[in-house]
Amino acid sequence: MTPTEAKQKLIDAGLVLEAEGHHDMTRGHISVRVPGKPELFYMKPHSYGFDEMTMDNLVTCNLEGEKVEGTAPRHSEVFIHSEIFKVRPDITSVIHSHPDHAVAVSTLGRPIRAWSQPSALFVDRLGWFTETIDLIRRKDQGAGVAKALGPHSVVMMKSHGIAIAGRTIEDAVVTGIMLENACRIQLLIESAGHPLKEFPPDDIALLQDKITRLDQMAVNFEYLRRKVKRVR
Repeated sequence: MTPTEAKQKLIDAGLVLEAEGHHDMTRGHISVRVPGKPELFYMKPHSYGFDEMTMDNLVTCNLEGEKVEGTAPRHSEVFIHSEIFKVRPDITSVIHSHPDHAVAVSTLGRPIRAWSQPSALFVDRLGWFTETIDLIRRKDQGAGVAKALGPHSVVMMKSHGIAIAGRTIEDAVVTGIMLENACRIQLLIESAGHPLKEFPPDDIALLQDKITRLDQMAVNFEYLRRKVKRVR
């Protein structure tokens, strides 16, 4: 993937996140490593919504959270991204957002249950950050989020939001959408009460393997990208 292709995919990812309930005015942000330069990453600028990214307003940052290129302002919560990228060389894209149902579940502090197919992705695969509800504006706070994330793809930030760590942009975006879906279904089931017994762990593991494949993430991202462009 070329730098231009990475930027365009980042822009399209923002359109998808906006359309799929991850919007919160100008809050929330997404990044992707610069192809061939893993010590740098492109990121959504401050003061713009997910759906307002352009080739001209993206910023480039380093692993210290410093802006090294771009004219738009850098997000104050850049350290969520830089600190995750520092400790997770396997990760290419990071998202921080505040979708309603995920924020609710983060506040309840309950694990995701295997009550839907999307939820299978998160059974025993979540980190929890509970240090503060405040904005993550310091390196040590970003390092705390990265530590709470651990080896997982999702960290629930109590009463604040979520951070998603993706092997690709497609992986990060689709994982974030599946998480919000899983949280919404969980809240519905908990409200209704008395769910049937969950499927056994071996059965859940089989589904986890299928729905985490990168080719499946790419297929679903491309569908969402086509869908959002039809609407616009």
